[in-house]
Amino acid sequence: MKIRVEIDPEASEEEIVLHCRELTPEVVKLQQMLAKQIKSAGQIILYQNDTEYYLETDRILFFETEGSQVLAHTETEIFEARKKLYELEDILGADFLRISKSAIVNLNRIYAIRRNLAASSEISFQGTHKQIYVSRAYIKVLKERLEEKRLER
Repeated sequence: MKIRVEIDPEASEEEIVLHCRELTPEVVKLQQMLAKQIKSAGQIILYQNDTEYYLETDRILFFETEGSQVLAHTETEIFEARKKLYELEDILGADFLRISKSAIVNLNRIYAIRRNLAASSEISFQGTHKQIYVSRAYIKVLKERLEEKRLER
């Protein structure tokens, strides 16, 4: 597979075109990764009481459900996300991953994972005391995605 970038100063917008002989699983995966990255919102609307905040998504450590609310955690604050987790998964893009039935984590903000084979493993973030748990059913996918991100750099 070749990768080629063409610069066109006359282009009205950026466009990515994949040329292939057939639609293989690798091409589909590449298409999905690109679509998620493009869809990845730079900002998201979150709330504290009656105030609407426009936060950069890279500031968010994780989302978790608490009762009927979905909460967004930054290093120092907690906001309400007025969307369901499955809606956030569609909006957030490739930097975020579901880690349990009740949580989504920002892969770029993970500092450490304390493995626990008998129960949930604990995720820590640099610069804050906040932690979140990844369930055993999701740990393998989390490790794979972290490895993919490491190889992208």
